[in-house]
Amino acid sequence: MPMLEQTLIFQKALEAVEALDPEAQAMLVDIIQKRLKKQRRDNLLKQIAQAENDYAQGNVRRGSIADLIAELDE
Repeated sequence: MPMLEQTLIFQKALEAVEALDPEAQAMLVDIIQKRLKKQRRDNLLKQIAQAENDYAQGNVRRGSIADLIAELDE
């Protein structure tokens, strides 16, 4: 989505929020914060699942920096 279009959508959203009474605005902020936390949690769970899958398939190695450097030198 082009930046100008995003800016216009954002401005319209702000105007819509400002039209709400303060209590509704506070409720909206609370809802958005909870949804953002859920999105971050869901994203983290996907990353964990991918990392576990990579580890199970042997695509991840464990070791120290010295181990990594030694492996790169091989």
